Amino acid sequence: MTVTARPTGTGPRVAVLAYDGMSVFELGIVTEVFGTPRPELGVDWYDLAICAESRRPVRLLGGATISTGNGLDVFATAQTVVVIGVDDPHGEFSPALITALRAAHDRGTRIVSICSGAFALAAAGLLDGRRAATHWRYADLLQRRFPAVRVDPDVLYVDDGDVLTSAGNAAGLDLCVHLIRKDFGPSAANAVARRLVIPPHREGGQAQFIEAPVAVDVDDDRIAQSMSWAMSRLDRPIAVDDLARHAHMSTRTYLRHFKRCSGTSPIRWLIGQRIQASLTLLETTTASIDDIAAATGFDNAVTFRHHFLRTMRTSPTAYRRAFRRADNRRPDAM
Repeated sequence: MTVTARPTGTGPRVAVLAYDGMSVFELGIVTEVFGTPRPELGVDWYDLAICAESRRPVRLLGGATISTGNGLDVFATAQTVVVIGVDDPHGEFSPALITALRAAHDRGTRIVSICSGAFALAAAGLLDGRRAATHWRYADLLQRRFPAVRVDPDVLYVDDGDVLTSAGNAAGLDLCVHLIRKDFGPSAANAVARRLVIPPHREGGQAQFIEAPVAVDVDDDRIAQSMSWAMSRLDRPIAVDDLARHAHMSTRTYLRHFKRCSGTSPIRWLIGQRIQASLTLLETTTASIDDIAAATGFDNAVTFRHHFLRTMRTSPTAYRRAFRRADNRRPDAM
């Protein structure tokens, strides 16, 4: 297939690097978020450019190829450049790419990596002295290869202003939506997240591994029904015995089946759902922290703050403040 060089929007240019051996999915994250037209948002949406180091076709995993007329000259002059997961984090990077990344950074371009793309940024010296994220699988290797980088192996992504790095593919989606939030405000970010059918906001400091339910097997519909029952009354106290009774199981049996279905405990799952429910209230209301704690089923604000900090790596007040700052930067608010 051939990728043409025509612009996808009239707003700030985002350039993503295509390279031999890349995953179509990782490229698709960037093209879907920044390349899909979104006229319903009423903003000058991004102009996406897929770039490559040479004019020859780029070989993808699975045997397909793509071609693009955009070279490193286009890449280095975009407002935002994205390097997706590299094919060999042990390998070296071409002098041309290193030069392009440094030139882009020097002229004020926002530099972004997804997954092992952080290795290219580190090779260019752009992560020296900075905190950075990558996929947990590569965190130790990144630290060994580039000891000047302060690798954080746990978080979803790190926003260090002009340089942003993320963990694995799903975290790359989170980071891309975070960029929309910074550029166009939370309303636009939430609208795109809904289109993508992903959570509207996961804080970058959130751990890569969060205790959360996975899809429940059809033969465990009693567990699924108990979850739905709990979700409809998160503002009320819910004990494990209540969940077990609703599933028509003994507490011990329920705990065993719930762990098998979801990979976590009912209490941890409930806390996660309560935290998720609180995000909307923090984003869209002026309710006090005490009122939000009560509305989402926490015993008190102290307990809410404790669990929020453990899950989101920030406080409810700081989360709300950051959200409001982004909302004030919306084009329609300027």
